[in-house]
Amino acid sequence: MNLKSLFTPLRLGALELPHRIVMAPLTRMRAGAGGVPTAMNATYYGQRVAAAMIITEATCVSQQGVGYPNVPGIFSAEQIAGWKLVTNAVHARGGRIVQQIVHNGRMSHSAYMPDRSVPVAPTAIISAFGQAFTPDFQLVPFETPRALETDEIPGIVESFRQAALNSREAGFDAVEIHGANGYLLDQFLHDGSNKRTDGYGGSLENRARLLLEVVDSIVDAIGKDRLGVRLSPYGTFGDMVDSDPITLYKFVIGELGKRGLAYLHLIEARASGVSLAEDPTEKFAYNAEIFRSAFDGPMISAGGYTPESAAEAIEKGNADAVAFGRFYIANPDLYERIKGKSSLNKYDRPTFYGGGDHGYTDYPTLAESSVSVVPQTTPVATAIS
Repeated sequence: MNLKSLFTPLRLGALELPHRIVMAPLTRMRAGAGGVPTAMNATYYGQRVAAAMIITEATCVSQQGVGYPNVPGIFSAEQIAGWKLVTNAVHARGGRIVQQIVHNGRMSHSAYMPDRSVPVAPTAIISAFGQAFTPDFQLVPFETPRALETDEIPGIVESFRQAALNSREAGFDAVEIHGANGYLLDQFLHDGSNKRTDGYGGSLENRARLLLEVVDSIVDAIGKDRLGVRLSPYGTFGDMVDSDPITLYKFVIGELGKRGLAYLHLIEARASGVSLAEDPTEKFAYNAEIFRSAFDGPMISAGGYTPESAAEAIEKGNADAVAFGRFYIANPDLYERIKGKSSLNKYDRPTFYGGGDHGYTDYPTLAESSVSVVPQTTPVATAIS
């Protein structure tokens, strides 16, 4: 198949992209102490600047929002300074970088809280999906979360707004709100995890209220042309369930479309908890096709794409750009490899989360090696998005 549609320029709000191959946000658990990015993180992102746009790993908006070991934050002066190492490395080589911001909600553990309090959520419902990581990388059962009080919610909105301002101070070109994959904003959207009876529960409008308040506060802070939102319709990661996902997401996406955002980023169901299999050809609901007409603006699609299926999605108008995750872990020069129709390094799953340079900054480019030097191993049973 002709891949030329992947190589045409694209405008996303204030960002001019030279092509349409985006680096997806990828949790790697390699930040330094206190969630502060280091020179190693700057090397990793700097190696991947040929991407049309880099979206960072999910970055926590507050200490309360932390849910995994060694993940970065954007709520302290030290974290802002650490992220400047990253943005400077990317910009020095002509790249564009967007910071994804997140609150993990019930997908966390009391071990991350200074006062050892349990995680917060829309409702005190424990996740039945997987286990929680402690700060020392131990897997333990999830805890029953505490339902947020109504008067606490403005503080959640403010933490996202301040995180966006901090991101811009750190040199990021734009910000992406993580409203997907079972984290706090996603927990409010779904009627399986949100049983509230106040203004943030019940109706579609109420369940979407927190996400839209976060969006509106960040638009006021940094502008709509530097803001994107990521959603995961049909995703089950984090034990997400809704009685009517099509109606839910058409409403939410329609409301986002009215706000003139830089872009909407949808994760395909095959990559957000419905299936963690390696085969990207498995058939699930095709979110980019189902919800494309609901959003008035550019759309990025992610999850299990090959270069060929990505080009087809763009040619059909189902997406304006495609984000690659696992391929970008193993191929810092993925854009060049796709354009040259070259072979790809295989990724090594056991090195995805935590560790040092191995499996992080040591994958070779084509210029360094014409063969894969990092073998693929047996897939693990779960993934983190």
